[in-house]
Amino acid sequence: MRILLAILIAAAPLLAQPPAGKGGPPQPHKNLKILTDAEVRPMMGSFVAGLGIKCGDCHVQGDFASDANPKKEVARTMITMMREDNSKFLAGKTQLTCFTCHRGELMPKTAPDAAAK
Repeated sequence: MRILLAILIAAAPLLAQPPAGKGGPPQPHKNLKILTDAEVRPMMGSFVAGLGIKCGDCHVQGDFASDANPKKEVARTMITMMREDNSKFLAGKTQLTCFTCHRGELMPKTAPDAAAK
């Protein structure tokens, strides 16, 4: 009887399933058109730092895969432009980022600030 009890105790963790919605491997992102799954989080972090925006500025709240917000397509276009410029003009090195032009602001400045007097 003790042997059977020891086997059941030892096997319990192997038979247990993680609670619904928790544990297990992360689910892959949906509706990726230009980013890989591994690139999503770092790129979203660069948007936050480079443009000073939050998730809801480009995504539909609660449905990140949706393309209903047109700003999401603008973001894809900008990622493509940045990658092409890095590839063509900078020998493939990642030197241009969102921050290069935006400097933490949604709209990049087209002229320097007026000199302080």
